[in-house]
Amino acid sequence: MRYSWIYWLATAVGVTACGSGAGASPRPAQATVVDSAVPRDVALASFRRCCTRVDSLTGSAASRDALVKRFVRAVETRDTAALQSMLLSRAEFAWLYYETNPQSLPPYDLSPQLMWFLTEGNSTKGIGRALDEYGDKPLGYVGYTCDSVASREGANTIWGPCTIRVRGSRRDTVPLRLFGQLIERGGRWKFVSYANKL
Repeated sequence: MRYSWIYWLATAVGVTACGSGAGASPRPAQATVVDSAVPRDVALASFRRCCTRVDSLTGSAASRDALVKRFVRAVETRDTAALQSMLLSRAEFAWLYYETNPQSLPPYDLSPQLMWFLTEGNSTKGIGRALDEYGDKPLGYVGYTCDSVASREGANTIWGPCTIRVRGSRRDTVPLRLFGQLIERGGRWKFVSYANKL
């Protein structure tokens, strides 16, 4: 069961590949050979060739609260279209996120291809596990908390990790880590990744 969701996300969510995301043909993720001798600007220009330039987050929420609640509803109902729309697309990664992320800069110097491959893979695994464990049933959502200190990266503000709280079987509150970091840009919010602790 789990692997069916991982396959779906590898072909639909993680690889919202080219263009702005709408109408793009999903294709399976493939590992790429990274040439460390390629200059950063050349590697980024090559990576961006797949995607129409974007300047804002599409399918985003107007607040962090709204985004988290939308995520909870999507998991409860297995709304994969909603989950896809809330996640940073490849175009948004290429044009809005990568260039100012610390992992793309010294001393890490991750290429855009490798960084996207890792982000996408962890996200695919995470949401597959979340849907296997909590899909098709009410979560009993109570609220959520995020680290109080955000990271400012150019025009982006990155939040997380965050933990949602749900009602347990003994009427207590149980913390769950069901998604990774969140990005806020221009007053709009999306998930960077669905990597989690499941």
